[in-house]
Amino acid sequence: MFLTRFRMNTARPGARRLLSSPQVLHAAVMASFPALLPTDAAVSPDGPRVLWRLDQNARAEVLLYVVSPDSPDLTHLVQQAGWPAAAADPKTPGWQTRPYAPLLDRLAEGQRWAFRLTANPVHNIRRKPDEPRKRTAHLTPVHQAAWLLDRQTRGGFRVVEKPQSERLLPGGTTYNNHEHHGDRYELTVGDRCGLAFDKSRSEEGRRGSRVSLVTVTFDGRLEVTDPDAMRRTLTRGIGKAKAYGCGLLTLAPLAGTE
Repeated sequence: MFLTRFRMNTARPGARRLLSSPQVLHAAVMASFPALLPTDAAVSPDGPRVLWRLDQNARAEVLLYVVSPDSPDLTHLVQQAGWPAAAADPKTPGWQTRPYAPLLDRLAEGQRWAFRLTANPVHNIRRKPDEPRKRTAHLTPVHQAAWLLDRQTRGGFRVVEKPQSERLLPGGTTYNNHEHHGDRYELTVGDRCGLAFDKSRSEEGRRGSRVSLVTVTFDGRLEVTDPDAMRRTLTRGIGKAKAYGCGLLTLAPLAGTE
């Protein structure tokens, strides 16, 4: 597995085109793997897959992160949305790729890490007893946080809890009796984004179906509880909409640990 970082040159039209459409950006990411044919896109749900995420740290600082089974070639992204002149130097090709195995191999129970995850928190509900269940987005930070907490055990981690002395908001229940954790966890829910776009046209020229989804970015601290499950989470992602930049969880050392 490999972890890759690419900085978008937001002053270029090609970057703005890629950033305006998750579907276009996904196609560009998948085109980074010469051995991967378009018909290979339907990867095995049980195996590693290509995951990507955009982090916007400032107006002109947009970073694309990619985790993938194979090392990517992002030359086409450099030409469209990078700095081709700077990338002419072989020492600075325009992106940075590192083997992911060293980090995956040293995961151990009890380790604590800072994490970031952009995800598509959804659930299946029905409004009437006789209608089929329908996938619906969680819209409030309380329910979005609960969505992640529900997945921590099988994900191989637990979100770290704050000491009682540092908690400012009491827990309780929401108006519909769902658990409300207050600020019990080292977890923030931010960068809520609603996306709506059309899928690509079919070969017959018909316009593709409309896609609507809500994404949020979780930041916080976690503790590894099951290293094997944690490795699966890091290489297979969490939740839905992985083709649209969701599901990639990344780890970073906590301050003072390295």
